[in-house]
Amino acid sequence: MSRTVVIFAAGSRGDIQPCAALGRALRERGDTVRLVASARYAPLAHAAGLELAPLTADPTEILDSDEGQELLAGGRNPVRFLGGFRRILGPLAERLLAECADACKGADLLLGPTLGFLPAHLGEHLGIPWALVHFQPSQPTGAFPHPFVPQARLLGPWANRASFAAVDQLAWQFSRPFINPWRRGALGLAALPARGPMHRVRREGRPVLACFSDAVVPRPADWPANVHLTGYWFLDEPAYEPPADLAAFLDAGPPPVYVGFGSMVVKDPELTDLTVRAALRLAGVRGIVQGDPATSDDDVLAVRDVPHSWLFPRVAAVVHHGGAGTTAAGLRAGVPTIVCPFFGDQPYWGERVAALGAGPRPLPFRALDVPALASRVRRATGDPSIRDRAAALGARLRAEDGVARACAILDSLTA
Repeated sequence: MSRTVVIFAAGSRGDIQPCAALGRALRERGDTVRLVASARYAPLAHAAGLELAPLTADPTEILDSDEGQELLAGGRNPVRFLGGFRRILGPLAERLLAECADACKGADLLLGPTLGFLPAHLGEHLGIPWALVHFQPSQPTGAFPHPFVPQARLLGPWANRASFAAVDQLAWQFSRPFINPWRRGALGLAALPARGPMHRVRREGRPVLACFSDAVVPRPADWPANVHLTGYWFLDEPAYEPPADLAAFLDAGPPPVYVGFGSMVVKDPELTDLTVRAALRLAGVRGIVQGDPATSDDDVLAVRDVPHSWLFPRVAAVVHHGGAGTTAAGLRAGVPTIVCPFFGDQPYWGERVAALGAGPRPLPFRALDVPALASRVRRATGDPSIRDRAAALGARLRAEDGVARACAILDSLTA
């Protein structure tokens, strides 16, 4: 039976693309899929055959603002991170929540992240099934701490588990001032108590789709059965044809190193570009960088937008910000990864890459300089053990089908 599935995918491209991959697979199985995302990503949604319910907030414009730059500078501190989101989204909340509610008309199933718990509120309002999507570990466990609170591991399993509850509570206290009025007014629901929605969600065993691989994050023994570690959701673009200059550059010498920081908006892009190019020269490698093609030279090609699924298997190593989606793409390609994290869960993914031996230890973007980046590039491209571990991990990830696993789980929710 055909369903209308609504997927909340607010955020940058790394948040949108996995949801588009899942949505495309659901559409191919007969469902109508509506993606709730910034209007900026309309071409991506439509290329996957999905409806787009556009949000008027643009993540790139937000990160380019003074508040966005402050958010990027906050690292992984949960108070600064979640507080920054409240300052940015608070004034937009009423409009965005109305857009999200409007997008759910006629829905049979809702999916979305824990931020704001939109599927929970709207699923309750509409009386339809819903599930959460985790792009990073967000289920309490004694095996490791929340990605935002790495220090908790020093105090053992009880502190690891408590770190998740602490982040949950912070997130709820920052969002409660606009979520509860929305529940009471627009949705006709009771306000939630001070402890927030997560306690009830976990007590009820609501389905969770953890959109990452147990090859990268081994499943903790204490995660309950309702948490499904599906594997990554990749949106491949097999029909991509590279422009002539890119194809020629790749053919003209040894595999280059890719450097790009995705949707992260840096304060001084010219200085960052100079630093990256100087580091590549010092490391003795060719490079492909994210930037203006007019700035290309014999050893560095600047490109606008090339699918990671096509480009990454053709390079010697990838350097990026450590977003969950970009990290997954680099690991699946089987090439060494260097993570230069800005904020949020990015430092966590950099630490996982290093722990798996698929790259050197992360280099925080705020500490980016020529010698540090050149040193990591030399190690990533010259250490056989890193190359071998990256290749083995890539082979394992390419053998997984996270989208198919997720679809099978979702079928059980509306059977």
